[in-house]
Amino acid sequence: MNQTVRTTAESHPIVIPVEGMSCASCVRRVEAAAGRVPGVSTSAVNFATESLSVEPGEGFSATLLAEAIRKAGYEPKSETVALTLAEAPADAEANRLRRVLQAVSGVVRVEIDGSRISAEVFGRDMRRRLAAALQAEGVALASKTHHAHAEGGESPHIQTHSHSHHDEDAGRLKRDLIIAAVLTLPLFVAEMGGHLYPPFHHALMGVIAPQTLYYAYLALATAVIFGPGLRFLKAGIPALVKGAPEMNSLVALGVLAAYGYSIVTTFAPDLLPPQSRFVYYEAATVIVTLILLGRMLEARARGRTGVAIQRLLGLQAKTARVERDGETFDIPTDEVMPGDILVVRPGERIAVDGTLIDGSSNIDESMISGEPLPVAKQQGASVVGGTINGTGSFRFRAEKVGAEMMLSQIIRLVEEAQGAKLPIQAVVDRVTAWFVPAIIAVAALTFLGWWMLGPEPVLPHALVAAVAVLIIACPCAMGLAVPTSIMVGTGRAADLGVLFRKGDALQRLRDVDVVVLDKTGTITRGRPELTDIITASGFHEDEVLALVAGVEARSEHPVAEALVASVKARGLAVGEASNVEAVAGYGIAATVDGRRVSVGADRFMEKLGLSVEEFAAASERLGSAGKTPLYAAIDNRLSAILAVADPMKPTSVAAIGRLKAMGLRVAMVTGDNARTARAVADAAGIDDVVAQVLPEGKVEAIRALQAKGGTVAFVGDGINDAPALAAADIGIAVGTGTDVAIESADVVLSGGDLSAVVDAIAVSRAVMNNIRQNLFWAFGYNIALVPLAAGALYPAFGIQLSPMIGAGAMALSSVFVLGNALRLRRIEVKDKRT
Repeated sequence: MNQTVRTTAESHPIVIPVEGMSCASCVRRVEAAAGRVPGVSTSAVNFATESLSVEPGEGFSATLLAEAIRKAGYEPKSETVALTLAEAPADAEANRLRRVLQAVSGVVRVEIDGSRISAEVFGRDMRRRLAAALQAEGVALASKTHHAHAEGGESPHIQTHSHSHHDEDAGRLKRDLIIAAVLTLPLFVAEMGGHLYPPFHHALMGVIAPQTLYYAYLALATAVIFGPGLRFLKAGIPALVKGAPEMNSLVALGVLAAYGYSIVTTFAPDLLPPQSRFVYYEAATVIVTLILLGRMLEARARGRTGVAIQRLLGLQAKTARVERDGETFDIPTDEVMPGDILVVRPGERIAVDGTLIDGSSNIDESMISGEPLPVAKQQGASVVGGTINGTGSFRFRAEKVGAEMMLSQIIRLVEEAQGAKLPIQAVVDRVTAWFVPAIIAVAALTFLGWWMLGPEPVLPHALVAAVAVLIIACPCAMGLAVPTSIMVGTGRAADLGVLFRKGDALQRLRDVDVVVLDKTGTITRGRPELTDIITASGFHEDEVLALVAGVEARSEHPVAEALVASVKARGLAVGEASNVEAVAGYGIAATVDGRRVSVGADRFMEKLGLSVEEFAAASERLGSAGKTPLYAAIDNRLSAILAVADPMKPTSVAAIGRLKAMGLRVAMVTGDNARTARAVADAAGIDDVVAQVLPEGKVEAIRALQAKGGTVAFVGDGINDAPALAAADIGIAVGTGTDVAIESADVVLSGGDLSAVVDAIAVSRAVMNNIRQNLFWAFGYNIALVPLAAGALYPAFGIQLSPMIGAGAMALSSVFVLGNALRLRRIEVKDKRT
């Protein structure tokens, strides 16, 4: 099986979890800070995953990048990698090794203590990269410690946060939410209960003096605001001071305005007019509590958006059984090196990619191919890391480890697709760049407007309106609208065997008008097979096949190889040929088991003086079906007509039908002859065919379709398809094809099933529809509710929106966007017409 993508780990983007980002404004700040670091070629933040992806270039320093992120007010989450050297280096050597390791892309800091090395790093597969850097310097790692590590059940080498921090956030938020709710409840009941039920207010005033009650309110509000709510102040106030306000700044301003006004009322009421002496402690605490609730629900939902990556990571084997220095022991998978000999026992998950050297088994490769039946493996067969061994046992040589493994590359493709920025995101980014400052300006104007023109009591009315504007605005919903849909949609696509190598393909695939298909290996299986045999009177089918295979086994022609493979698949013994005579352009003859056997075209039979008239009708029928007819003669008697063809994949006809049902035009471009191409196209239901073209001819055919104004997707699998894949608006490579084709594509189908093309288009359409829904809600919510919070309904209806209602609405807006995106996890496209 061909590997998916072959690039070095050094060229891969480095993905860094970043804590503290709370809205789209944070995204822009982190991207800008990272983009200014020398050696960073590109930087992009995925708000849905709370991660920064950077592409390192010349002079890149992970240390400088970490410092820049922290300076911007956010915390990059690193991993710690530990290595043990075979012997402790001298001081000078230790300094040299420290410089060597520090030069590895993604290393933040290195400490060497005796034989122990501890490195703070960003990125995956760093332990192996560090070990390789040391080995390149001739430095040996300790090997006797491997077994001890494995005995403990887990590798102590790497501590990672990249895929569990959403669960951690949700846990912390739940704890803080409970604390805030417990402290807010008595305050809310005491204050709002009196407004809702006046007798309760009078009874309370009869028991507790108003000033004493204010002191109790202050104590509870202070505990909430500077306890669970401190996160908003710590993030929002510094951002405001730096002149780069974000969502936390809005919350901090609103909460502190209500809290500060209440403190003035409590301790210096004479500074306010008598009609304005109100406290808003309950508003401040309820705002904190509701926003914490929204953040907790958001964190939980975000955790569910990453389920595809978590599932893929779960396919990785934790340990591998390796033979080294005459011993066999278990080691963590991240310690396996190319060339290691690994032992696989029944039922185990294979650790890395490699080639089987002895033993045999059946392996479940459904995670790669989608095929449910196990695949038989014997010496020389390739095995793929993450697949599951059956009942046999074997040894294999590790060839591709870490980032080079097929599973690692699939994970990387999914991560890159999930972190991609679609063209539509640029519009959102431009809006969010000024959104928070604009909201602060609107809040200030709202306050001034009601202060100058509002009804009595003017000050509380102006304050409530301004705080409501600050609290109800939700840049979170706008920031999450696009990336959450991308993340969930590409995860679902991966489940369906569709991998988006380039993020913008997810958007462009929705607008495809024409799908151009290569024939061989795309519509068809890509390998010839014996499809028909008709014997003459007096000859038995198995007898003829065994003798014919004996002759063809001495030929190197692809058709001959197909014949021999088909005969062996039937369990027939292939005879030994002698006195072989090949006649160029005609056929081949030999003696097999004492009988003279001739196999070739009709002209070969005529050359031998044999008439093929009795098979004339069959020959016409087979030729019209795109099959290649061959004739066999045994002991100078015409014995059979055989047909070899490249059969269509079982799902091709249905998939092409589904594409047409989606309103798409389907065409086929192939280098095969026109007669065969037309036969395959007719059988598959394709009207437009371009045949007998070289690779540049495929490109010309695609450009001709593009010139007519259509968006063209090309699906192919071979080296000769690479130019066409690159020339098309969207190139889709069949994952069972060649690496060159896959590298030229925008989308990779992990299996060979053409129906995955339908799934890819269906997912693209569903994701873009979902993004439009999210953006409509996010922008519509702010456009509609910010004016209401400012008091647009008060002159006509006397309705003033409470900041508490605003806080609840803001929290729900983000949860709505996330919930809508999560619906993409349930996309069902198999065997359905879209």
